[in-house]
Amino acid sequence: MRIKKILQSHFSRKTVFFLAIGALLMGNLAWKGEGDWSKETPLSKLLSAFGEELPVHARPNATEEVIQRGYDLIHYGKTTGPNGKTSSYISKYYVCTTCHNQQQEDPDLSIFDPETRLDYVEKKGMKFLQGSTFYGIANRESWYNGDYYLKYGDLVKPANKSLAEATQLCAKVCSSGRYLEDWELEAILAYYWNNQLKLGDLELTSGELNKIISAKSGQKPELISLLKSKYATYSPATFGEVPEDKSKGYAYEGKPEIGKKIYQLSCQSCHSFEGPAGMALDDSKLTFQKFKRNIEKAGVYNIYDIIRHGTYADKGKPRYMPLYPKERLSDKQLEDLRAFIMQEAG
Repeated sequence: MRIKKILQSHFSRKTVFFLAIGALLMGNLAWKGEGDWSKETPLSKLLSAFGEELPVHARPNATEEVIQRGYDLIHYGKTTGPNGKTSSYISKYYVCTTCHNQQQEDPDLSIFDPETRLDYVEKKGMKFLQGSTFYGIANRESWYNGDYYLKYGDLVKPANKSLAEATQLCAKVCSSGRYLEDWELEAILAYYWNNQLKLGDLELTSGELNKIISAKSGQKPELISLLKSKYATYSPATFGEVPEDKSKGYAYEGKPEIGKKIYQLSCQSCHSFEGPAGMALDDSKLTFQKFKRNIEKAGVYNIYDIIRHGTYADKGKPRYMPLYPKERLSDKQLEDLRAFIMQEAG
């Protein structure tokens, strides 16, 4: 007990986690089933051992070749197919990584806090994107949750409980592209499954870790509940509204230093000369002055409407601006962005 207190006073929770893993494994407390638990053990392996059935999108037997095809489709929009020929692009305008990171982007997997996320992705050298990460997407149980029905209507219904249908919706509608062929969908599902959460990603206490590692296989609903309490099984989406008075904005005092991070890691991730957006945003005074002139105006070109409502793809304009749910960018962060724009506009 004294050793545990010393560890907790001198090390972070994750340090304690890894020290506990090593101690438990060296003490032969790991379950000897299909293999010892470790920080790299896929979450699905634990859930399955404790009695949960694999989801229909599980691809535990996918080959490295198929997983690589999925990786290529996610990152580049095309790959070499089973026939040895290069596939056509899923979309001429976007790839999955335009809107979705592929790594863990929240320090606590059970909390949706865009302000904490911004600091985390900045330290990790990642982008701050409007779509949720694909890391652990295979461990979720629903997709296109919350207010997404307001944007996509009945298209959300088959996608909400099916990762395959959610992927098809994204490929065809969200990316202004086409539906995936069967082999392409299989490859992407294999990639998702290979990119799932690991035991070491969960914020487990040493006591919780001991309980899981020392458990044997069998029906253990309490351990399934424990594991699922450490990560979100869905991604909520709350669509925000513009402030009643744009001249006043939301009831927050914006911080330009935070707004600068949002501008660089989010806005310019798409709106750059190499990005997919039709308009590039540079760091010139003229660009910020244009933003300033539009802030209080009606229409989609003020930052409130464009971020909270986005735009829609239509004929002749397949590139569009996806909206940011509040879970991806808060009202306070929007005021931070405004403060940065006003500072740079002079």
